[in-house]
Amino acid sequence: MREDSEGLKKIEKVDIGIIGGSGVYDPDIFEDSKEINLDTPFGKPTSVISLGWVRDKRVAFISRHGRGHIYSPTKVNYMANIFAFKKLGVQDIISVCSVGSLREDIKPLDIVIPDQIYDRTKNRANTFFEDLVAHISFAEPFCKRLSRTIYDLAVKKGYTGIKQGGTYVCIEGPQFSTKAESNVYRRLGFDLVGMTAIPEAKLAREAEICYATLAMVTDYDVWREKEEVSVSLVEENVGLNVAKVKAILKDIIPDLKNAECECKNSLSDAVITNLNFLDKNDLESLSIFLKKYV
Repeated sequence: MREDSEGLKKIEKVDIGIIGGSGVYDPDIFEDSKEINLDTPFGKPTSVISLGWVRDKRVAFISRHGRGHIYSPTKVNYMANIFAFKKLGVQDIISVCSVGSLREDIKPLDIVIPDQIYDRTKNRANTFFEDLVAHISFAEPFCKRLSRTIYDLAVKKGYTGIKQGGTYVCIEGPQFSTKAESNVYRRLGFDLVGMTAIPEAKLAREAEICYATLAMVTDYDVWREKEEVSVSLVEENVGLNVAKVKAILKDIIPDLKNAECECKNSLSDAVITNLNFLDKNDLESLSIFLKKYV
């Protein structure tokens, strides 16, 4: 079933948003699934939005790269995706992505829940606030509460190969790293390399939505002797990890509880601009973020 944005009025409030990365293109963990199209002030999301139930939780799903993997990391409309989730009332976002490992003890087929990001992107719009000045706190880029809860639930339910913590260096792509870059990242103490956490995590924080990542390790990047990264290798290991990630999501989502969190009030002291000096039209697209403060 597919509805346009006018059908939004009839949709129950959504609890959780899932952003599916490489290999995770459909929400087959859902019951009673339907699809909607949403427009946003920042364009269309990268896929139709699937809505469904995971037991008693209402969940929305967006395919980050689009069905058919048609958007490169730089071309993903991160703003539209996050805005659409905000419009649906999403409180928590679980991002699924593929990464390379920069450490011997983080092996292909492991799943890591990182706690830090280092931004090496250069061609991406990374804020909703172009028409006013807002400085959010981003010292802890992933929601500590949500990340810890996901890890604890996954371990409690018996999943192995799950690691908590680590720094994700986000590169522009779409090319993989050079050996020199990969070795520099290791010397700087980074743990994972990927292409999609930025600006996704920044925009989620601006939208006051808690955000955590399940990073599927597909390879050792190119730092390791006799290791090369190729699409075929990534796809092979993504295929092996996808079933596990979907099982984890299906098992943990029913036990996730909406809770107060610093992420949900990140704009409370972030806006510097005196809003009285702005035209109402300038604020219209941002009203969904600012209405509780104006």
